[in-house]
Amino acid sequence: MAEGKFLLSDSFPGNGRNKYCLASKIPLGVVLCIPPFNYPVNLAVSKIAPALITGNAVILKPPTQGAVSALHMVHCAHMAGFPKGLLAAITGKGSEIGDLMTMHPGIDCISFTGGDTGISISKKAGMIPLQMELGGKDCCIVLEDADLELAANNVIKGGYSYSGQRCTAIKVICVMESVAEELVKKIVEKMTKLKVGMPEDNCDITPVVSESSANFIQGLVEDAKTKGAKFHQEWKRENNLIYPLLIDNVTPDMRIAWEEPFGPVIPVIRIKTVEEGIHFCNANNFALQGCVFSKDINKAILVSNAMETGTIQINSAPARGPDHFPFQGLRDSGIGTQGVTNSIHMMTKVKSTVINLPVESYSMG
Repeated sequence: MAEGKFLLSDSFPGNGRNKYCLASKIPLGVVLCIPPFNYPVNLAVSKIAPALITGNAVILKPPTQGAVSALHMVHCAHMAGFPKGLLAAITGKGSEIGDLMTMHPGIDCISFTGGDTGISISKKAGMIPLQMELGGKDCCIVLEDADLELAANNVIKGGYSYSGQRCTAIKVICVMESVAEELVKKIVEKMTKLKVGMPEDNCDITPVVSESSANFIQGLVEDAKTKGAKFHQEWKRENNLIYPLLIDNVTPDMRIAWEEPFGPVIPVIRIKTVEEGIHFCNANNFALQGCVFSKDINKAILVSNAMETGTIQINSAPARGPDHFPFQGLRDSGIGTQGVTNSIHMMTKVKSTVINLPVESYSMG
């Protein structure tokens, strides 16, 4: 990259002006990009573009369930005239080729979006820059003065779109008891309008990605049911197709309160105080995004500041974009910050060239 700095040696007392330092940004080398199945093109491009902009070569490891679209994208790049070897794709199961790729000495940086696998990668990768987004349990706090219609609409959009298979989906609702009944009623009414079926029929709720994912979701639901949660819809599953579900009166002893279902199932926790909701949000291992609904912007900002998570949306559902916004998680939700500018900085390193002059040199004036 051309961006750099010109530094002089006498910026601190005791040093003469006889050294010029030319600090420049240079590429890391080869960046391994591993996007997830739910956004196999967008989240691939958000990694590939900054890597190429900064002069790196890229190896793309597409998700097994999203490999076809990623391979088409790489093929388009080759047809457009990309130099041979600049952008390559390697397919295969992560369980079979993952360690070989992430621990290979030829890899100089890893940008990964996915689940717990990222924690294993971070322990094995060695001393190279890592950019990781590993999922979330995005908490939605609804205060007493919230616009409940707005909050309900955003729960539908933010919790059930993509069948809940988004790291930034609303994964738990903490709502003040005084407005909980009304909010739940609005959400349930809107859920009845969701169309359930196959993607080719332009449905709102479609099958989750795999049978193992559906089985995991069912395990969370059954655990909540045995521990006394209230169901506002009948639990219904057809193979990988899981019908949308709102689980009410969830308590901290239920797995659904803490674990990420990655499906169209949302738990509701009724809270007596705002502090209770903040504490619940901060107690989770995941800390990617969250949201606060309140008509009082001052109150919303105070709650936002107290929530220990990567991004807080005020009066809107969590969302990753736009792509130039910083995107990061705390704790088990990841390492580093994404977003075009942040990725560009992460995918370069600084190199310095120091010119030593025989005598001190000063500019005129």
